[in-house]
Amino acid sequence: MDESESRFIERLRKRDERAFNELVQLYEQRVFRLVFRMLGRRDEAEDMAQEVFVQVFKAIDSFRGDAKLGTWVYRIAVNLCKNRIKYLARRHEGAQQELEPHAERSPLSEAKGVTFGDVARPDHMVEGMQAERIVQIAMQELDADFREVLVLRDVEDLTYEEIAEITGLADGTVKSRIHRARSMLKARVERALGERIR
Repeated sequence: MDESESRFIERLRKRDERAFNELVQLYEQRVFRLVFRMLGRRDEAEDMAQEVFVQVFKAIDSFRGDAKLGTWVYRIAVNLCKNRIKYLARRHEGAQQELEPHAERSPLSEAKGVTFGDVARPDHMVEGMQAERIVQIAMQELDADFREVLVLRDVEDLTYEEIAEITGLADGTVKSRIHRARSMLKARVERALGERIR
């Protein structure tokens, strides 16, 4: 931990409101993106993102500094999401709710050279949005343990080492889980696309 982060954490421990606001500004978009991809629902993600920062504020005294502050924030977010996923599964809400289109990151539509503002080829835009929706649904079908590593690696672009710190898994386990998650996601997406063509 560098000296500036150490001072910042000390301000958080002293319940400095400005420091907490800085923390939220620094991480709110990344936390929201992570929880949205984990939960698949905007309403759930908005509530969960707020809960992440509440938990960070409550638990800051227990932060030992073994990892970076950002890694610790992600760990809290992932753990809260996994608990919420279990709760929703028990309530059978997860499968019944509509997933929302997510335009912030849509690599499939961008791969076609189309952005959401491009009206020259609206058919490509619609195809990209439909493909993104298929990927979202397929992601929600993955077990939370596989979904978390996939989101952390392929959406958040974290290193294997950072993912190991966040999840508490060994490096080798992280790599094999990501490999399996990608294979499962690919199979689900291909199956869904095949069903659309028929």
